[in-house]
Amino acid sequence: MSSDMQPEFSLDRSLGNVSARKLREEGQIVHLIADHYPDDAQEIADEDWISEGCRRGWVLLSTDRRIRYRAQELAALQDGLLVCLADGNANLDTISATLLRAMPAIGRAVSRQATGFWHVYGDGTIKRMWL
Repeated sequence: MSSDMQPEFSLDRSLGNVSARKLREEGQIVHLIADHYPDDAQEIADEDWISEGCRRGWVLLSTDRRIRYRAQELAALQDGLLVCLADGNANLDTISATLLRAMPAIGRAVSRQATGFWHVYGDGTIKRMWL
């Protein structure tokens, strides 16, 4: 993805419609997993949606912190960027607010082509957890 383009985001099903709506209201380009896979991707392996999102150049957003420990999901991440909430127990309003606070940091990571698995924290900071 070129650094002068606005990043596009792919949300896994854990983030759902509420988060997508709030991000879109703030001008973000958001793709829901349900838009690309039948039955809200219930039968789709994580490595499949991760790989597809990477091929499309999207920043992947998830609440599944365990992805960084799974070899198949990490292999699918390739040269992509996956941002995961560090607080997996946050409600959807908190998640949306956290992601919006993190948009400047995520944008900087995208412009630097800083791929990998990242945690996002409540204050909007991000930290690379896996490269």
